[in-house]
Amino acid sequence: MFSSYRDLVSPNEPKEKSLPRLKEALASADCILIGAGAGLSTAAGYTYGGERFRRYFADFEEKYGFHDMYSGGFYPYRTQEEFWAFWSRSILANRYEPIPTPLYEELLSLVSGKDYFVLTTNVDHCFQRAGFDKKRLFYTQGDYGLFQCSVPCHARTYDNEERVRQMVKEQKDGAIPTALIPKCPRCGRPMTTNLRIDDRFVEDGGWQDAAGRYADFVRTRRGQRMLLLELGVGYNTPGIIKFPFWQIAGENPKATYACVNSEESSCPRGIADRAILIRGDIAEVVSKLK
Repeated sequence: MFSSYRDLVSPNEPKEKSLPRLKEALASADCILIGAGAGLSTAAGYTYGGERFRRYFADFEEKYGFHDMYSGGFYPYRTQEEFWAFWSRSILANRYEPIPTPLYEELLSLVSGKDYFVLTTNVDHCFQRAGFDKKRLFYTQGDYGLFQCSVPCHARTYDNEERVRQMVKEQKDGAIPTALIPKCPRCGRPMTTNLRIDDRFVEDGGWQDAAGRYADFVRTRRGQRMLLLELGVGYNTPGIIKFPFWQIAGENPKATYACVNSEESSCPRGIADRAILIRGDIAEVVSKLK
């Protein structure tokens, strides 16, 4: 119904009016569906460049010439030892180190005790680490904390924290010891990160279960006063969160669609009368909602 960029409207009211409307929508909703994109983690301090990048990767920047973690993730390293030296540090920094700010905990306080579900494209696991109910989370694009077979020869994932910490501890001159390269326990080929980069992404049993719970949440809340709270979602993969949220709002006259984004906040004209569009800092908005 709304899966296009045509006939979109953008914010035309000041935050002084939008924030009270969003606060009321949170309070009166029967259920809340949160859609979280990269902008939310950025607002929580997960920047991939600048000082934070140099704190973890100054030596890689000097050696390879890239200036952010995103570029480092796609760099064509010559060896698996170099590849995993970068990736172990990146996973440690973005999955296992403490969350830089309390934003996720503050967001949890807004929905605690309510009927909520979270759909996210983020792979840093911040929701669960901040205390969100694991059964109310669906990480569609994977998890930094999991390995999978690179082929893949089977649809299973493996927790990687112990191996990642060991790689970081024992690497030297931008390379890990060869013995620490993770190998598939079934076929013996190299493991890789469980991130949706191409068609080899493994949707394991946990992923399938979460997908089912998300579908059940949407199906069983039809007709309820639902707040669709979209936070930091851009247009790189709009078919995962943004377009479905527009669709749900369009089909449910009791639903409210709220979009908070630092760069662009818009919606189809057909749901504009039930939309709250805020262009601004997500951390600031969440803090004021508290």
